[in-house]
Amino acid sequence: MKVPLLDLKGQYQTIKAEVLAKIEEICESQHFILGPEVDHLEKAVAAYCHAKFAVGVSSGTDALLIALMDAGIGPGDRVLTSPYTFFATAGAIARLGARPVFADIDPATYNLSPVCVRQVLETMSSSDRQTVKAIIPVHLYGQCADMDGILSLAQAYGLTVIEDAAQAIGAQFKGRSAGSIGDYGCFSFFPSKNLGAFGDGGLVTTNAPESYEKLKILRVHGGNPKYYHRVIGGNFRLDALQAAVVAIKLKYLDAWTQKRQENAQTYRTLFQAAGLDGLVTLPEARESRHIYNQFVIRVPGKRDALRDFLTNASIGVEIYYPVPLHLQDCFAYLAYRRGAFPVAETAADETLALPIYPELTSSQLEMVVDGIKAFFG
Repeated sequence: MKVPLLDLKGQYQTIKAEVLAKIEEICESQHFILGPEVDHLEKAVAAYCHAKFAVGVSSGTDALLIALMDAGIGPGDRVLTSPYTFFATAGAIARLGARPVFADIDPATYNLSPVCVRQVLETMSSSDRQTVKAIIPVHLYGQCADMDGILSLAQAYGLTVIEDAAQAIGAQFKGRSAGSIGDYGCFSFFPSKNLGAFGDGGLVTTNAPESYEKLKILRVHGGNPKYYHRVIGGNFRLDALQAAVVAIKLKYLDAWTQKRQENAQTYRTLFQAAGLDGLVTLPEARESRHIYNQFVIRVPGKRDALRDFLTNASIGVEIYYPVPLHLQDCFAYLAYRRGAFPVAETAADETLALPIYPELTSSQLEMVVDGIKAFFG
């Protein structure tokens, strides 16, 4: 028996007829870019996230980029964020000519630490601190960052808050939904996400009417009306086929999330029974709703060997993320060195993601834990 890291074929079979019927309908209409399907998805996701507005865009990366553009971020500005996240978080900042500024993460949740953010701000020169315009907390692996601490700092220093919720649709912080807490929420519909399209797609949420109107203009090259440009935007349009697929899947998302949560609890039970305490650290579900986009364990000193062992046993695993952003070659100009963010660096060296998708069987979950137990002898 094999246990892939992710297998979307089972999920597809449950919605295949509905998806194919909708695709045929769109093909007959020949309306592929924006339009009613995108409008429908935007309203549905805004309601689901308890945000006032939503704007569908071409990817999660472009969601971050367009939110930063709407916030007026550009050359000479600084944006605070985590060094332990997917590249797009910092890449979007740099693409606008702004400077990413990193702060270390919480060792249990892997999310941006407000304590570390405060330390970074307090140790900056006053001139540098005045150029900090925004903060991007990342709701990593499906769990919200400490938004109380983030919002408190944002208020104290006058910062725009852009939630990177690419892995966290449906996650909650003290009853508040990811994407509705900051000034913007940025989501990805990459196929591997809990709510995935059949290709690239993304979305931005906001509660500000003026941001909503400008985001819609920015995603079509800044044209309003068409061919008349007062601002420079980009080609950030979401196509109708992707919007329709995501809208269909959204109806099932809570049920799929519940199954992921049940799989997480099964893992905890199996790990406890296997006597792996002290050898493997399981993820901490600190916030009110963890949606488990990933189930990430920590294996000090033996992570890579365990990865190879499980791979050879036909058990799919993945390392998110082996090189923290401050040590990436393209950010060498920021002049960070190893040791600058020890918690993020340790996470990069020790963490391993296990299969967690809803369609996993109990036998497959047992096989994963049995494989880890066999590795440790």
